[in-house]
Amino acid sequence: MNAAETRALLDALNAATARGQRSAIATVVGVQGSAYRREGTRMLVLDDGTQVCMLSGGCLEAEVVEVALEVIRTGTPTVTHYDLSEDATWGLGIGCGGSVDVRVERVDRDAPVMGAWLSALEKGELAALAMPLKGEGRLLITLDGVKGDLSPAPLRDFAIQAARERLKQLEPRAVTLAAPDGTPVFIDISTPPPVLVLYGAGHDAMPLARGAHDLGYEVHVIDPRGAYLTPGRFPGAILHDLAPEELGQFTPPPRANLLIMNHHLDRDRICLHHALNSGAAYVGVLGPLSRAQGLLDELEAEDVTFTDAERSRLRAPVGLRLGAEAPEEVALSILAELMAWRRGYDGGFLSGHDGRIHDAHTHAASPALGASPEQ
Repeated sequence: MNAAETRALLDALNAATARGQRSAIATVVGVQGSAYRREGTRMLVLDDGTQVCMLSGGCLEAEVVEVALEVIRTGTPTVTHYDLSEDATWGLGIGCGGSVDVRVERVDRDAPVMGAWLSALEKGELAALAMPLKGEGRLLITLDGVKGDLSPAPLRDFAIQAARERLKQLEPRAVTLAAPDGTPVFIDISTPPPVLVLYGAGHDAMPLARGAHDLGYEVHVIDPRGAYLTPGRFPGAILHDLAPEELGQFTPPPRANLLIMNHHLDRDRICLHHALNSGAAYVGVLGPLSRAQGLLDELEAEDVTFTDAERSRLRAPVGLRLGAEAPEEVALSILAELMAWRRGYDGGFLSGHDGRIHDAHTHAASPALGASPEQ
């Protein structure tokens, strides 16, 4: 579930709470075979049957709303299995060939763990919510602390270790794991919104910033031309009026993705130096490979060199091969690559893929720019 969806759900929840409405959150906690969404997808259901966000393409929602209304009435959480095959028990007849498990729980902000979990989602904090799907108890887990109760001790230890291992991943996702005693434990994830930093505020940066913002990114735009840095051109973005020699004043947020698109060789060279020194895992350069290699060669001539590990973080040309030409098309290509890269996919066609659509099949990493084929 991306940051934009999470924001929409929380806004609706806050508005409902202010009106005095009760609500429940339905969460996909298990997927077997092919399904429309993955573990961690959430939907809010209000006591009048209103739903916010979706768990599927519209197939499951009516059934889940009925379950949620009962959960709101009784306060008893439930996990329901939905078969998405043609001969579905629920009569859904979707034909996806898979099944999903959905956990529904009434929202109680006064419950310590749920309140802390909703707060983590609101603030975009890195945290995990671990709960057994059979039995009671739950834990809110960060890299530094644990809140809540879960027993017996071996189950608690397993949940904490598994949650922290996921929180250390580049793009942690929700998952249900089997504890050593066989108990299924669902681990939900709260992460800060992804960050995209654009070095350059030209015309082609505008659709890219807009598309990233719509996908829930925190967008930063850096340019020395203050007249280009306006909310009208970059709605929702954080704007930085910085000359190349002032880039030291800007430290990219953790897990930021950096893209150099000044269309100015001197500025691009300085920005590339800043970006590769930042430690960001993704550094993209707009334009052909020869241009990025030329920037590296110019830096090397200035006695600025990078290790193979640093070079391996450089993406050039940036984007997926979609035949993009117009700025809006280029933005789509870049955002598609970013999504595939962050989630561990190769960005290829799905047509002919036999198996679960959401399984990642990542090809081997390409050699670092400037490295020999043997390396």
